[in-house]
Amino acid sequence: MRGLDTNILVRYLAGDDAKQTALAGELMEQSSRRGEQLFIPLIVLCELVWVLSKSYAQTKPVIVRALDEILETKLFQIESDLLVRRSLDAFRTGRGDFADYLIGEICHAADCQGCITMDRGLAGAAGFTLLR
Repeated sequence: MRGLDTNILVRYLAGDDAKQTALAGELMEQSSRRGEQLFIPLIVLCELVWVLSKSYAQTKPVIVRALDEILETKLFQIESDLLVRRSLDAFRTGRGDFADYLIGEICHAADCQGCITMDRGLAGAAGFTLLR
């Protein structure tokens, strides 16, 4: 198994650079033919969401769809898959960012009593306490 950096997923999803997109596509095809999974770390998913949102001005529904596709692709092994799925579920309807919900899930998995934040977008979100 090999790990992926954010730029590979961005090229693969965005298709904005013909040469790099082709290279990323080749990597995916070769790995698939070999039966080799590609590992995606948590931080890569957070960076991916940020890049799609800020650099590519993708909407939340488009980003959610991209994450859903990644999670359902057998080619990928996701770090802490269950935490990512829970975070994505919260992100779908919540006002916080994907990374915020992932932080909350990581805190929960670490048996924290909650996650303290100053992010008003997380006020009332399960597992978060707003510091005022």
